[in-house]
Amino acid sequence: MRLAVALLLASVALVSPPIVHDQACTPLESATTGCATTTNTGTQLDISGSETRPGGDPDGGSGAPPVVTQPVVDPDYEDTCEDSLLGCRAQYAVDAPPDVTLEDLASFVPDRPTLVGEPEGFGVVGMPTNLVAAASEQHLTGEILDWPVTVRFTPVAFVFAHGDGTSARSASGGSSWQALGQGQLTPTATSHVYRERGTYTASVTVEFAPYVDFGGGWVRVPGVVTATTGGYGIRVVELHTALVDKTCLENPTGPGC
Repeated sequence: MRLAVALLLASVALVSPPIVHDQACTPLESATTGCATTTNTGTQLDISGSETRPGGDPDGGSGAPPVVTQPVVDPDYEDTCEDSLLGCRAQYAVDAPPDVTLEDLASFVPDRPTLVGEPEGFGVVGMPTNLVAAASEQHLTGEILDWPVTVRFTPVAFVFAHGDGTSARSASGGSSWQALGQGQLTPTATSHVYRERGTYTASVTVEFAPYVDFGGGWVRVPGVVTATTGGYGIRVVELHTALVDKTCLENPTGPGC
């Protein structure tokens, strides 16, 4: 036999002092008629009840088979964030910074290095002329493909062109004789020996390793960016031993000048 008890909600105005009564359910009442609780606040009486479902004989005898009920789905129900027991997680579209190539760095140009020689502007045939270049790490800001970026150029190699058809590669720009604690016309890591007298134009090209930072740390860009000095003129002369009364600076046409 199917039994059902409708849920009853009612409010009744009362004037008596607050009385709270809880009615416990027996197993038989839970299976057949349900159970109600009452709460009297003194001004309003709320009665609540539970709905019973049809089932078999509560005494264990034969009876109608249990009826399995399915949840009723409201066709107008919308699964919104407010209805979700777990809440809603915002959906984000995350853009990754672009992969940068040397072509993307075309608008970022490192400063040109400097180049000096010892003796300044002069050299002696068959003896070392010391060449000293300088370049520093540089940071430039701008945009790449509409992304704000900081570009770092770190010097990693110096390529000296001596002006006589020869060149040399060095990991550093070199140092002066004084800084090295050496005497003049002594060999250094960046010195060069000219074999013939004449005027030569030397230069140096610095290779910079480029890095980019879009806010998440430095990323190495494959390849190198270069910057080259303007020409540095060196007049190479022969050295002869002679007794003179004036130096070549005082008398440029004197012996050996």
